Amino acid sequence: MKKILPFFLLLAGTLAANAEYTDHRSHRTDSLENVIAGWTSQRLENATDAQYDDIIHAYRDLMWAYIQINRDRSIFCATKVYELGARKNYLNTMADAKRMLGMHMYGSGQYDSALVLYGQALDITDRMAAGENPEDGKTVYDRKVIDDNYSNIYGSIANCYNLMDSIPRAMEYYAKAGEIFERNGWNESSSILWHNIGETWSEEGEWSKAKDAYEKALEYARVADDSLLVANAFQGLGSLYAQKGRTLKALRYLKDADNYYANHVDQEFMARIENFDYMDQVLTRQTKQLRLIAIAGVMLALLMLALMITGRRMRKLKKEKDGADAVISEALLEQDNVSGLTDREAEILPLVASGMTSQQIADRLFLSLPTIKWYRKKLLVKFEAANTADLIRKAKEKGLI
Repeated sequence: MKKILPFFLLLAGTLAANAEYTDHRSHRTDSLENVIAGWTSQRLENATDAQYDDIIHAYRDLMWAYIQINRDRSIFCATKVYELGARKNYLNTMADAKRMLGMHMYGSGQYDSALVLYGQALDITDRMAAGENPEDGKTVYDRKVIDDNYSNIYGSIANCYNLMDSIPRAMEYYAKAGEIFERNGWNESSSILWHNIGETWSEEGEWSKAKDAYEKALEYARVADDSLLVANAFQGLGSLYAQKGRTLKALRYLKDADNYYANHVDQEFMARIENFDYMDQVLTRQTKQLRLIAIAGVMLALLMLALMITGRRMRKLKKEKDGADAVISEALLEQDNVSGLTDREAEILPLVASGMTSQQIADRLFLSLPTIKWYRKKLLVKFEAANTADLIRKAKEKGLI
């Protein structure tokens, strides 16, 4: 399953009064609810411009503040943001609200509905790019605000197509977002972009492309000095190497990711659980690999032992064969020389006379024990000797030793 990261607002957006838009998710919802409490549609008709803008600010902050904790309330606030923004043609506010509503459809798996809402946000941004401004005549949308809208919407559309498995369309919109990120030097967004591309190629089984994408995500995250994005890139690389069975490298990246998640448990609880799952998979696979290596080692040792035994047996058989060949050759020679000694007999007789045992003679001449015993019996017969002592005496009498 792809772990597609969302594209959040990256610039300080501007509202109708051109006031700075700060980190809305850090606001307390109760204080924001107090701001909008009691402002009916009738009261809003008589609100000053400053009051009107404060109310839009509050609703806009609330739609972001509730995004993770109260989906219905976030959708309600986003709808109010669009309604209030449309009254004064606050285009940036309207686009932001449409994109938020699209994000909720995306989060619930309603990708077609999300694409419709993202398309509406894109149309509003086109109006901003064409030079259309709010009714107050004071707000002018600069290029960075417009680029911010375009890039976030392109990225969100790409994410939809990604999860709909329309990969070529997803890559088309990722490329559009990437051009804007590069032009403005938005390294955090570039890291998210390449992380999502890495997830896509990983899901598609394109290992090399996925690896390149995750490494680019890591590079941009380091340039941005964003430790969370660095951790996400580490996790992507770790899961990728785990798929390839390269467990040692996978564990190294996953442990690096956990070093961040462990210090931000409150914010990244789910990410850490996911990272633990990857690590568990890797350790399980590593255990299987070690077991297979151990089995292979035992089998190799047994094979080596079998080869050693076979080698010894073959050497013994060769020795016996050589002895048998010599006996046959000598037997053929003896047909022409019955009374004399063969070369082998002449070699063995002095050794027997020296008192060496049959095994010692066999070891010395590199012959088998049965061959030496056969020669000794043959010598006893040839000399008509009753035993070894009689053999030695008769051989001395004939001057053979």
